[in-house]
Amino acid sequence: MSDLLAARSQMAISLAFHIVFAAVGVGLPVLILVSQGLWLRTRDRVYLRISRAWTKGLAVLFAVGAVSGTVLSFELGLLWPEFMRVAGPLVGMPFSLEGLAFFTEAIFLGIFIYGWDRISEKAHFAAGVVVAVSGGLSALFVLSVNGWMNAPTGYLPGAGARGIDPVAAMTNPFWIANTIHMVLAAYMCTAFGAATIHAWRLLRTPGRRFHEKALRISVGFGAVVALLQPLSGDVTAGVVAEQQPAKLAAMEAHFETGPCAPLVIGGIPDEAAGVVRFGLEIPCGLSLLVGRDPDHVVTGLNDIPEDERPPVLPVHLAFQVMVGIGTLLAGLGVWALVSFFRRQPLSAHRWYLLALVAAGPLAFLAMEAGWVVTEVGRQPWIIYGVMRTADAVTPMPGLVVPFTTFTLLYVLLSILVVALMVKLSRSEDDDGTEPAGGTPGGDFTPDGNGAAGGRP
Repeated sequence: MSDLLAARSQMAISLAFHIVFAAVGVGLPVLILVSQGLWLRTRDRVYLRISRAWTKGLAVLFAVGAVSGTVLSFELGLLWPEFMRVAGPLVGMPFSLEGLAFFTEAIFLGIFIYGWDRISEKAHFAAGVVVAVSGGLSALFVLSVNGWMNAPTGYLPGAGARGIDPVAAMTNPFWIANTIHMVLAAYMCTAFGAATIHAWRLLRTPGRRFHEKALRISVGFGAVVALLQPLSGDVTAGVVAEQQPAKLAAMEAHFETGPCAPLVIGGIPDEAAGVVRFGLEIPCGLSLLVGRDPDHVVTGLNDIPEDERPPVLPVHLAFQVMVGIGTLLAGLGVWALVSFFRRQPLSAHRWYLLALVAAGPLAFLAMEAGWVVTEVGRQPWIIYGVMRTADAVTPMPGLVVPFTTFTLLYVLLSILVVALMVKLSRSEDDDGTEPAGGTPGGDFTPDGNGAAGGRP
C-alpha cells in the first residue's frame, strides 16, 4: 500500500467512524426534546422514561464522538500538512466557531444530564434546546469547510494575506445546501436508528408501552425527514451540477455531453467503453432534473481530462445506494403516516417491524454512501481545481502503520459501543403496566425511587 493510499484510507476510516456519532449528536437531542415535550404536555411518565433512556445513550455516543472528532483534527495536520498550509487561514474561522459550538453543546449537555431533579422543568428543557441548536451549528461550520474544499472561494493564489477572505470562504456555494442535506440525514439516521432498537424489542416482547411510544416518536419524526430529504438532495445536486460537473457525471455515470441526457438507474459503469451496463435509462431524465429542460446540455465524462476524472464506479454505486435507501425510507415513512391517520399501532404488522429493524443500519449506510459520493467524487482534488490530493499528503513514510492501528482501534470501539447500547436497550424494558404510586423502572421516575416527583 502506498503512503498516499494509506493516508487516504486512514482519513476515510476515521471519517466513516466519526460521522455516525456526529450524526447522533445532531439528531438525538431533537428526539429527546420531542419526548420530553410530550411528557411536559401529557404527564404520561412513559415519555419521561423515554427521554431519560435516550439521554443515557446520547451521553455514551457523544463521548465517543468527541474523542473521534479530536483524532480527525490531528489527522488533518499530520497527514495533510500542505493542505493545512494553504487552507488554514481560510478554514480557521469556521473551525474556531465549530469549537465554540461544540463547547457550548458539551456544557449544556452536562447541565441536561445532571439537571434532572436539580433545576426547573423549563430550565431543563431550555438546556436541551441549546444542546440541539449547538449540535446543528457544529454541523453548519464543519460543512462550510467541506463546502470550501468542493468550491473554494475567498482565495486568490499568489496574493498572500491580502488575497484571503475567510467570510467568503465560509459562505461558499455548497455551504447551506450541504448543511441542510447533512442535518436532515443526521435526523433521519437517528430516528430510524432509534426505531430499529425499539422495533427489535417489540418483536421480542410485544405490547411494551415504553417501546410502542418510543417507536411512534422516532418513526413519526423520521417519516417527515425522509420525505423532506429528496427535496434537499435535488437542491444539492443542482449546486453540484453548477460547481462540479465531473462529480455529477460520475454520480450519474454520464459519458457523452449533450442535450436530453438520460437518467441511469442502477447499472455498472464501463469506463473503458464509455457505457453503463445493465442499467435502466430514463430518456432526458438527467437533463430534466438538472436543468428542468429536456434540452438542457449535461457535461459528460468524455469531455473531462482523464487525469481530472473521479473514479466512476465507486461514485456511481455509492450514489445509487444512497438514493435507493432514501427512497425505501421515504416509503416506510409514508406507511407510518398512513398508520397514524388510521390510528393503527405501528406494531400491528410484523413485516413493518422487521423492515424497521433493517431501516436503522440502512439509513447509516446511506449516509456513509453519501460521503463517499462527496469525497471520492471530488478526486483527484483535495481543494477542487486548486490542489491535488497527492500534493497535499505528508512526506513521512510508513503511513500504513497508523492506518492499521487506527482501523483496529475503531473496530474494537465499534464492538464495545454496540455491546453497551444493546445492554442499555435491554435495561429499559417496560412490562406494560403502571403500578400504583410510580412508574415501571423506578430509577427513571423524577425522584429516582418510584415516587411521584414534581420535576423531571
